[in-house]
Amino acid sequence: MITAMIKKALFTSLIREGNFRELFVSELGWNRYRGQTELPEIVVDDVKYNITAIAERSGFQILTCEVDELPSQSLAKKIDSKLRRQAIDYICIFRQKGTSHDLWVVPIRTNEKRNIVLVECDKDKADFLYSKIDGLYFELDENIGIVDLRDKVQGAFAVNSEKITKDFYSGFKKEHTAFAQFITGIDDHIETKDNYNKQWYTSVMLNRLMFCYFIQKKGFLDFDFDYLRHKLDKHTAGRSEGTFFRSFYLDFLRKLFADGLNDPRHNCEFERRFGKIPYLNGGMFDEHPLEHDYAGIDIADEAFVRLFDFFDKWRWHLDTRITASGKDINPDVLGYIFEQYINQRAEMGAYYTKEDITEYIGKNCILPFLVDRVAEKMPSAFAPDGFVWRMLHDSGDRYIYDAVLKGYSPDWQTRIPDDIAVGLDTAAPGLLERRAHWNRRTPEEFALPTEIWRETIERFKRCDKLRARISGGEIQSINDFITYNLDIRSFVYDLVDRAHDHAFVRHFYEALQSVTILDPTCGSGAFLFAAMNILEPLYEVSIERMQGYNAANPTLFKKQLEEISNKYRSNIQYFIFKSIILRNLYGVDIMIEATEIAKLRLFLKMVAVVDVDRRADNLGIDPLPDIDFNIRCGNTLVGYANEQQLDTDLTEGKDIFESAANEEFKAKIEEEMHKVALVYQRFKELQMVQEMNMTEFKQAKHDLRQRLAIINDLLNRRLYQASAMTTGYDNWLATHQPFNWLAEFYQIIHDNGGFDVIIGNPPYVVYTDNSFCYKINNAYTTKSCGNLYAFCVERSDLLKCVEGRFGMIIPNSSISAQKMAPLQRLISQDKWCWISNYSWRPAKLFEGADMLLAIIINKHSLSTNTYASQYQKWYNEYRPFLFQTCSYHNVTDDKIDGSIPKIPSAVYRSIMKRQGEASKGVFLTNLFLPKSKYKLYYFRAVQYWFKVLVDEPIYDEDGVHKVTGEMKPIFCASEAIRNVLLSVLSSSTFFLNYIVWSSCQVVNGRDFNFAININSMAQELIYELSELGKDIEEDYQNNSHVIERNYSKKGRLFTMRKQHFYIKYSKPIIDEIDKVLAKHYGFTDEELDFIINYDIKYRMGDELNGDGE
Repeated sequence: MITAMIKKALFTSLIREGNFRELFVSELGWNRYRGQTELPEIVVDDVKYNITAIAERSGFQILTCEVDELPSQSLAKKIDSKLRRQAIDYICIFRQKGTSHDLWVVPIRTNEKRNIVLVECDKDKADFLYSKIDGLYFELDENIGIVDLRDKVQGAFAVNSEKITKDFYSGFKKEHTAFAQFITGIDDHIETKDNYNKQWYTSVMLNRLMFCYFIQKKGFLDFDFDYLRHKLDKHTAGRSEGTFFRSFYLDFLRKLFADGLNDPRHNCEFERRFGKIPYLNGGMFDEHPLEHDYAGIDIADEAFVRLFDFFDKWRWHLDTRITASGKDINPDVLGYIFEQYINQRAEMGAYYTKEDITEYIGKNCILPFLVDRVAEKMPSAFAPDGFVWRMLHDSGDRYIYDAVLKGYSPDWQTRIPDDIAVGLDTAAPGLLERRAHWNRRTPEEFALPTEIWRETIERFKRCDKLRARISGGEIQSINDFITYNLDIRSFVYDLVDRAHDHAFVRHFYEALQSVTILDPTCGSGAFLFAAMNILEPLYEVSIERMQGYNAANPTLFKKQLEEISNKYRSNIQYFIFKSIILRNLYGVDIMIEATEIAKLRLFLKMVAVVDVDRRADNLGIDPLPDIDFNIRCGNTLVGYANEQQLDTDLTEGKDIFESAANEEFKAKIEEEMHKVALVYQRFKELQMVQEMNMTEFKQAKHDLRQRLAIINDLLNRRLYQASAMTTGYDNWLATHQPFNWLAEFYQIIHDNGGFDVIIGNPPYVVYTDNSFCYKINNAYTTKSCGNLYAFCVERSDLLKCVEGRFGMIIPNSSISAQKMAPLQRLISQDKWCWISNYSWRPAKLFEGADMLLAIIINKHSLSTNTYASQYQKWYNEYRPFLFQTCSYHNVTDDKIDGSIPKIPSAVYRSIMKRQGEASKGVFLTNLFLPKSKYKLYYFRAVQYWFKVLVDEPIYDEDGVHKVTGEMKPIFCASEAIRNVLLSVLSSSTFFLNYIVWSSCQVVNGRDFNFAININSMAQELIYELSELGKDIEEDYQNNSHVIERNYSKKGRLFTMRKQHFYIKYSKPIIDEIDKVLAKHYGFTDEELDFIINYDIKYRMGDELNGDGE
């Protein structure tokens, strides 16, 4: 334990004295810093920071800096943006002069995003830091590389926000229920739990109040960190004394929202009552539609007393910070609250999308698009000998992920144990025996969590190949970064940071400012947040480069920097976020609550980078952008997507009069859409200028709403007419919630041909015409797929520009079910397409949802190029490395109608080839008969084993045998054939084929299309398979257990006896079956080894001895 290495008293003493060199070098095993200890001076906001390096280990630095005032999170981030040029990995300890008050700043990477974690410490709070020291201690002779050291430090300082968020939500949902009970004036005759509008308004109020709780902790509400609580207490006292007669809601909050946060002009009377309050704009505190429709809303004071009691139990931060309280929450909690709350209220088919998923999809769609856009402008930079690929060629391991490199070095074959190395030679005989230890757990020195040696060896081989491709100049397309899963974020950042030609920076910045990113089912904005995190550092480095060029030559980037130079000079971060939100991000969701949360989260992201300035106008915060027209509410699937869809409805009329009317209608629509585009452009421009004219801005917003209302009414009535609906127009409008993309985003759809990037997680909901309140147009080519996610993918294909990029996470059945063949063609034909596949056991991507999933990434192409990953399984400990270690295989020529294979390895391709050559188009189903006395039974559900039996298992209810739907029969011609079938279906060769081609969940008839020709098989092999079939049936029975349980159903008590089978205990016999099949197909030893050990860690359990069922 660390306590034996450094006593708490000594640790506390060294912290109090500020003797950090002694602490780290003498007590914690770090090395004395050997280079220039005084780092170059850093200037941020006209303040100088002199930083000293006092210790280091494997390139990780410990820094100190004495300051007059400890930096805020936003300031620490600005310092980091400059400091990282000298120190990528560090802990910087800021000490306030003349005190023992410190702030430890620790940059950590979370899902490839660089976060700044803050830990405050003074003489009374050293205990908490002491609890983290284990992650900083090293033995003097300990050999640790930068990757492992970084992981160790990050493990000590990483914030477990997921647990805190869940804890907060468990209390929040109770408060939500309680708060709704105190609201009056909204359909009070309806019971509260069934009162949709009352529940909605509860969410509106709680969202507003959470926003206020966050910003008051930065002092933005009259410089009072507990502003709302103090005002409530004052109001309560006033009501007791007869000073106030109305509720806190009516008398204070409504005025704070409307006259304070939503009004730029505050008179003296307002300030006497409410104090210094900033004008925020953003639309969040506009009169809500519910407040307009229900003028008599009131909320009892008790609601706020109870709610604030709950809120005050937590520490509200707009940054990433950890304290001993374990109660630190940040705005991430809002997304989780929304997703959980909505899914409890209705089966929306939506799932909370974690950051690693949104990051993976976002970066592999947004960044390739930006690079392609620059390549169009500067083809010379992307020539084989141009700047871009030369930089990659000279990069070594820089763009290979740390997870892939874990434990690797070019000489790894000489470093691994001899009993592992002996299995590397695939040509020598006895390969299975030589690889006898390859299923052993890999030591920590080499391993990722839970890895066994055969996985580690495969990863090391991949490193060798990646290094060879990079140094050999084989990678000369940005698409290769997706195919080979390289660190595309670092690569694109470095391109801007290291570009020698200012034209490259200019073209990249233009691409940044113009890229349009859409989530068509945005929910609470998870993918929009990911997009912001991806774009933010690219804006930062682009602006830094432009400023550097401009300093040397004032004529360069003059126009670009003018937009920033005055108003945003001291807070470029705020400008960056505002630019991204207004120019780059777009979202639509059918639930208005979702769009409200999405906007709230984006606003908090902006407020987080601003500090209160008592002397500045509006307390130093620029009004938030109004993104009511970026984040919209509507039905993504209903409405006109583009001009082609409208033209289809305006086909040649039945007569000359109808044709003329259609032409007149089309001309009217084009005129109105042009007007909308002009007003919208002005609306956005006004928000980016130095001094926004509020009168003109409000008029522009009013005009935009009016114009959109006119054009939407025209389009909706036309759509209603074309739909030939029997219900009235108003009812159709309410149930279908049409969203006319052509009108709402006219400039993007018309001028740009569509959105540049479309990413998201659509709802997974089965659709039939009779099951929904709205009808899907028959024009959808995927309508027969019968699921909303398929329609969302198709709609996205229409909304995307020709060169655009697409990425979504959808059920795995999308690529493996025959019913989904139209969708498979849509996502892969004439496209570059990458498909990564994910299991739901032993761990899963979506918490609380047993979903088999696929991530689809694609872009249009003149040819078809399809890449797919294996069917990935993992344990929870491995999740942080899952997306970095994903690898793809080219399956363009392997696809069949109804399934895109999940190729696990290049070895498997040769296995498929041998099977095809040996079977000559004959499948296992040739042995099946429609009916016969010879039969066997297979279990329809498959996880780790394909279970098949000769006799029906025991399944008795009170001693009477029952037929279970879990099993289905297969009929064949003879007992010998039945035993052969039993062997083949039990084999790992068949199981592997099933996983590659099926939906991996429930067996259907097509899954038996296994390439094998018994007629061409040697008789001795048929005999061996038949005998092994007898052996394995007996072994299955011997290893089974009958479990008896008592049940109660509808008041009836009964006893169930059910036979359970443990197939893994029959693995030795299964291996013998695979060896016989290997002789038939002519598999090499390497191919047979791959088959026998496929998924072995999961099929046989942890350490190959645990429970693998």
